[in-house]
Amino acid sequence: MIRKPEIELRQNVRDGKGTVEFRHIFSKEELMGHATLYAHIVIPPNGSIGWHRHEGNTEPYYIIKGKGIFTDNDGSRTEVGPGDVCVIEVGQSHSIENPNEEPLEFIALIVNERGKETE
Repeated sequence: MIRKPEIELRQNVRDGKGTVEFRHIFSKEELMGHATLYAHIVIPPNGSIGWHRHEGNTEPYYIIKGKGIFTDNDGSRTEVGPGDVCVIEVGQSHSIENPNEEPLEFIALIVNERGKETE
């Protein structure tokens, strides 16, 4: 089967800035409780996803286009670009912002901790 992703626009994600585009690769149902999100995410220029904590799940970002600033659990801020992987472990917090004039694009996968799968 071939299909296009379902597109969702979200305003001020996690108290971040701007409208972030979520291109859902799999629906929540298709993830069968093992994960809660698998999406290609586009943060517009000067947009962001605000600081938030992951309880019962982990979330890697794989940067595919553009540059941004990733704020890690310890508060450190690192410039990221294509090919970088940002890893957040269970119980950690993070945020990401795009202070540039081009969109920042990445793949995000929120995987549930074993035994914390949802129905």
